[in-house]
Amino acid sequence: MGFLDSNGLAYRLPDGRELFRDVSFKVGAGAVVALVGANGVGKTTLLRILSGELAPSAGSVRVQGGLGVMPQFVGSVRDGSTVRDLLLAASPRPLREAATRLDEVELALMENDDEPTQMRYAEALTGWGEVGGYDAEVLWDTVTVAALGVPFDRARFREVRTLSGGEQKRLVLEALLRGPEQVLLLDEPDNYLDVPGKRWLEERLTDTAKAVLLVSHDRELLDVAATQVVTVEAHSAWTHSGSFGTWHAARAARVERLAEQHRRWDEEHARLKELVRTLQVQARISEVMAAKYRAMQTRLARFEEAGPPPELPTDERVAPRLRGGRTGVRAITCADLELTGLMKPFDLEVFFGDRVAVLGSNGSGKSHFLRLLGGGEVAHSGAWKLGARVAPGLFAQTHQHPEWIGRTLVDVLWHGEDGRSGKDRGAAMAVLDRYGLAKSGDQRFETLSGGQQARFQVLLLELSGATLLLLDEPTDNLDLNSAEALQSALDEFTGTVVAVTHDRWFARTFDRFLVFRSDGEVVESDEPVWDEQRVRRAR
Repeated sequence: MGFLDSNGLAYRLPDGRELFRDVSFKVGAGAVVALVGANGVGKTTLLRILSGELAPSAGSVRVQGGLGVMPQFVGSVRDGSTVRDLLLAASPRPLREAATRLDEVELALMENDDEPTQMRYAEALTGWGEVGGYDAEVLWDTVTVAALGVPFDRARFREVRTLSGGEQKRLVLEALLRGPEQVLLLDEPDNYLDVPGKRWLEERLTDTAKAVLLVSHDRELLDVAATQVVTVEAHSAWTHSGSFGTWHAARAARVERLAEQHRRWDEEHARLKELVRTLQVQARISEVMAAKYRAMQTRLARFEEAGPPPELPTDERVAPRLRGGRTGVRAITCADLELTGLMKPFDLEVFFGDRVAVLGSNGSGKSHFLRLLGGGEVAHSGAWKLGARVAPGLFAQTHQHPEWIGRTLVDVLWHGEDGRSGKDRGAAMAVLDRYGLAKSGDQRFETLSGGQQARFQVLLLELSGATLLLLDEPTDNLDLNSAEALQSALDEFTGTVVAVTHDRWFARTFDRFLVFRSDGEVVESDEPVWDEQRVRRAR
């Protein structure tokens, strides 16, 4: 039976800022512990420390039963890696190292089939078996059939970028949940999953005997699956031993207790300092009072050394101002539009002011549809057009913006692009502050957390003056406060919104529902539809 035990963990950023300190908690066998907190407080950093990827500034981590890790990037892989590469990335280090040696020798054997190379190949095969490579291949066969519908031999060389984000997630989750490692660290495991996938994950987490620590912002998943909640805030962490359903009340009660403790500490601190000042004056005329003065100084020093109660958390205010503007009555018109190889031809009219949620399983073409409307290169037939004065702005689910790599947020805002005027440093910092990003203004885009990247994308949509918002899973990485702020901004937005989403809470706020069905048809529904399975097509 596995468990994870963290004790007194602390971490400082390279610039010296303290991210968190004295983080201690335990994840036992059969427990599903949710790690929650605002974007940028250090949840992913904490997972990297627990996995051994980063060294803490202080504290220790103990893991028993083997460790499996799902990084946050799974779902957004767009490089040339294969399905086998992705499964290896989620495997223990000995397996990865043995695979690297085997691959290197196989390449050498293609160039030089001499006896020494053959001996190296035999040794590499032996090493692959010793670390459980053949057992892993049997597992991967089960995994690819479950996640992709094809055996491993057919899927192993398929490029991961040809998979949808949900297919990538499901692939790695199947491997970890079925694998031998008894402790799992899952960073945003529900991102990119459709609702059937999320329900599958909820069931698997509820039934697993493994020790699971996960980061997620999906309130329904947390309410169903989490048995405990660890909250990272105010540069530390605290544990709620109940479910997520009782977490909000527990946090409110804790904040109230901390506020009272701070009030009493401040009062006592002020009283001790006043006594020291009074005794200092009296000590000048009396040796007895001088002794009391020295004793009181010692008492004050010890009181201050012990320090105040834990820092009071503050809820970060995020204030988007998505203004938009008036457009033609027909914002989007599609006539006999077919997404090549994805969905059958369909007709659609979207009118100014509509709020359209695009629903359906992963891989059905929803993201392709949004990219097409945003002006991207997407294979299609049939006709589509945008109405008068309709200016599209696309929020990319994968946060893929190669043009921002290596650039700070202030730099991106300084130069301006896509109809967005540049801003000097002062103006840039002012708008970043409204999105809780002022402290990250000089960070490079790729170093931000997923939630911070999402907020920055929303900020650029605001500055672009878009009148048609094309949002691809906008709430995936947003914390609760940010997601609610986005929804409030959409309510005030003058324009049209088309959003792909698997967020059940978010979808209920829309008034039209476009469903990409498993039979390839695209239809409208009066209510959200969550039971569509994978599109049936040749694979």
